[in-house]
Amino acid sequence: MLEEFKKFALRGNVVDLAVGVIIGAAFGAIVNSLVQDVIMPIIGAVTGGLDFSNYYIPLSSKVQSGMAYADAKKVGAVIGYGQFLTLAVNFTIVAFVLFMVIRAMNALKSREEAKPEPVAELPADVKLLGEIRDLLAERRSTP
Repeated sequence: MLEEFKKFALRGNVVDLAVGVIIGAAFGAIVNSLVQDVIMPIIGAVTGGLDFSNYYIPLSSKVQSGMAYADAKKVGAVIGYGQFLTLAVNFTIVAFVLFMVIRAMNALKSREEAKPEPVAELPADVKLLGEIRDLLAERRSTP
């Protein structure tokens, strides 16, 4: 059983999947930072300095208006639509970047498929034999 597991774990697809998951997690952290630290502050500045991460709808009477979202969650039930908006922007950026990467890969793949196969150069002896054949054919056809 251990040998069978070793064969499975070291199969190419499993290793590729593991690498993809690790790179995906790192890429997710980069996109999360881009959205939270760059894009959302710009959006907030354009909309008058609003911080979307603190937008919520209180569902409990214990939650007082003006509380930070993290504090409001501790006090009672809230709907954090600002956090949802931030995550939706994260998803849109990740989806767009993946779309662009796959599009570029498909373009490279189609270029590779469109390349004509190189015509193999005939060896010198084969060329020489062809010339001799053509000369002999000419001598036979002339009276």
